[in-house]
Amino acid sequence: MDVATFVASVFNNRLPFRVEAYDGSVAEATVVSSANDVTLKILRRDAITRVLTHPGELGVARAYVAGDLDIEGDLDPLFELELPPIRQLLSPNNVRSLLNVIGTSALRPITPPMIEARVRGALHGRSRDRQAVSHHYDVSNRFYEMVLGSSMTYSCAVFKHEDDTLETAQRRKVDLVARKLNLSPGERLLDVGCGWGAMAIHAARHYGVRVVGVTLSEQQRVYATQRAKEEGVEDLVEFRLQDYRDVREAPFDAISSIGMSEHVGRKALPDYCQVMFDRLKPGGRLLNHAIGRPVSFEEDPRPTRVETFLRQFQVAAGMRGPSRTASPFIERYVFPDGELHEVGNLVSMLQTHGFEVRHLESLREHYARTLREWVANLDKRFDEAVEDVGIERARVWKLYMAGSAVGFERRHLEIHQVLCVKPEHGRSAMALRPDFEPDF
Repeated sequence: MDVATFVASVFNNRLPFRVEAYDGSVAEATVVSSANDVTLKILRRDAITRVLTHPGELGVARAYVAGDLDIEGDLDPLFELELPPIRQLLSPNNVRSLLNVIGTSALRPITPPMIEARVRGALHGRSRDRQAVSHHYDVSNRFYEMVLGSSMTYSCAVFKHEDDTLETAQRRKVDLVARKLNLSPGERLLDVGCGWGAMAIHAARHYGVRVVGVTLSEQQRVYATQRAKEEGVEDLVEFRLQDYRDVREAPFDAISSIGMSEHVGRKALPDYCQVMFDRLKPGGRLLNHAIGRPVSFEEDPRPTRVETFLRQFQVAAGMRGPSRTASPFIERYVFPDGELHEVGNLVSMLQTHGFEVRHLESLREHYARTLREWVANLDKRFDEAVEDVGIERARVWKLYMAGSAVGFERRHLEIHQVLCVKPEHGRSAMALRPDFEPDF
């Protein structure tokens, strides 16, 4: 049995895509599928070794990241496939036949790719959180500029017109947050997980507020500080390398938390809500902007994980029951320790800790378009990205962003802005019918 025939047999000879293997063998697609134009290239025997020694998603992820296998063609159709169960891949007959071709030495484990995350310490402790954030964000500011564009905003944009540029849509998003928080000159804003400073700088420049931005990424802090100087608001903005739990000064008028609470684990979510409440003045506002999962994922008690890195994004295949933590591919190569919360649970948790939730908005379709823009940016400058961060990381970012776009399009992922107030004697200090819509 050659390698391509082995892959076909795993699919019960109903192969939805083309296979090319390092031994020269080829297997053509045998069923009509949207993936018929995709070619899976098994470039080295190490790909088989990684899958056999770490069956399922982790083995396939390592083979892909290491370049032992490649995917030629549009990625989207792959996210719609129902892949065979792992027991089928590792059936005694299949393994015996394969080892006759590649040899038993293929069962010796291979060292994982160097970019695989290796965080240590107590889950969601300060040290481990800093390691996890650094793994994802301390990559290269130049690389993120290639992907995110000039706005350097790594969260969902808000589109109003079909011809909106990504930069315009990102500026509208931070302005939407500022308007929801009802920022006024002289007020103090805490920007939790401030990224490269877009929200803080916009709030200072256009609303005259004083801002403290905190991040666990040193590269982000340096970039944001320099950008504030270039924008002429360095006297209003301070960026710190600091855990949000360690902010101790007098309470703030408002808090923005954009794309940060995804890094807060389920067990740490009550503490997060309490810290946000404690850091606000009475009448203060919190805007929490975060990716989440539909309620069906939260209610399914089965502890199963998706079986390959593609299954993380297989929205059309009816994926059910993944854990709230990310898949092994996402966990090891993208967002270590990330957890997504169902918005109803988040709202209940915020209200349990004293907040009054005043407004909730879904931006799901906007995030799908945002991700498509990022993938297009990366495609245009892929060779530059490889020079800057290496082929492994560039491949990981392309796959995870493309898959996430499909996830938002098919509602396997959600994104919500939740606006809360810290009531003062039962009063919210909000207008009866507030107008949040930006003017552009």
